[in-house]
Amino acid sequence: MRTALLVALCAVAMGIGLSAQNRRIASPSGTSATEVGGQYDDRLGYIGGRWMEIRYGRPIKRGRDLFGPPDYPDALSDGAPVWRAGANVSTRLMTEVPIVIGNKTIAPGEYSLFIDLTPKQWTLIVSAWPAQIEYDTRNKAALWGAYDYTPDKDVVRAPMTREKLPHSFDQLSWEFMDVNANGGRMAIIWDDQLAFVPFRFAR
Repeated sequence: MRTALLVALCAVAMGIGLSAQNRRIASPSGTSATEVGGQYDDRLGYIGGRWMEIRYGRPIKRGRDLFGPPDYPDALSDGAPVWRAGANVSTRLMTEVPIVIGNKTIAPGEYSLFIDLTPKQWTLIVSAWPAQIEYDTRNKAALWGAYDYTPDKDVVRAPMTREKLPHSFDQLSWEFMDVNANGGRMAIIWDDQLAFVPFRFAR
């Protein structure tokens, strides 16, 4: 009897341990990238290109009414002044090429991306605030998400074009769209909303 009880307790403990090990993060990390400015070689493939990449957390809709309630900007921003446009770590843009957004040239480097969710007009914010990779309340020189964001490090603020989609996308995504030799668009997609800003390559 005692042996059977010990076996049962061990099985429960193992089950709890395995369950904890298999638990997935609620908003997995994601990345979107494009390579530009290069050319194709018949033998070597695409050469001489330089990268643009967005790294971000990917929250899932999970049945929520994300953009319907009047207070959705406050709900998505979760108490921060602006939306991190993702989850967990601040959304980050890494560019190896100078780009122009809203008539402002952005030098190659790493930036944080935020969105000001005013209901009539979303605004993309490209900021020089560094991102905390792990949350540290003592670190005042970098941000976790959009908490403690201030506009003094804004590089550019640009109005976004919004479109209502015929389908609902369950997991938030950042994408590069319509990329060509002159530029393209940076877009965020979630639920039935798509919002983007155009960019061009600085000459």
